[in-house]
Amino acid sequence: MPVADLAPPSKGEQTRAKLLEAAHGLFLRQGFHGTTMRQIADKAGLAVGGIYNHFQDKEEIFAAVLDAYHPYHTLLPALEASQGETIDDFVRDVFRRVQTEIAGAETRLLPLVFMDLVEFQGRHLRQLAQRIAPQALAFFQRFAEQRGPLRATIPPVVMLRTLISLFLGYLLTALALRDAPILRSEQGEIDWFGHMAEIYLHGIVADQAEA
Repeated sequence: MPVADLAPPSKGEQTRAKLLEAAHGLFLRQGFHGTTMRQIADKAGLAVGGIYNHFQDKEEIFAAVLDAYHPYHTLLPALEASQGETIDDFVRDVFRRVQTEIAGAETRLLPLVFMDLVEFQGRHLRQLAQRIAPQALAFFQRFAEQRGPLRATIPPVVMLRTLISLFLGYLLTALALRDAPILRSEQGEIDWFGHMAEIYLHGIVADQAEA
């Protein structure tokens, strides 16, 4: 749909967006329990009672924030557009697209993920995963259909979980080890996602030509 045909957000939608932005900043700084409804309302420029026109409680706000700041909104369309003549080309394109779409997620999203795991035993993450599962599985079906020597002995679900684990591991170490010397290289800037794609495709053991 052309941009010109998109209706501007309603006043209610603008207010909801302000509440989510305010809550997001407060949750990151103060945690879920350390943030009050009054603080969210004050930061959004509303009376406390105005929040309840949009959300029934703080947990519902948290779930909406987790959804709003999750990169799946742009990541899934980007993955659907992935291309490649071979499985190698396709996977490398996927990694490049993921690198773009999850940039900064270690600070915008990952703390919210930890909050959900600790405070709600991952309930909202599971709900979100169920919503995006059809698109994610459709993408992985394309992945499995790519031309190339995929190993038939490895179940597709293992390939998918391993792929997700690589990206989550990157975000976790980016947050926890951001300034640690262990993530630096004497050879200069590292193409993290390029090397991760190589490991995902071919492992870390050198073939005879490289050895």
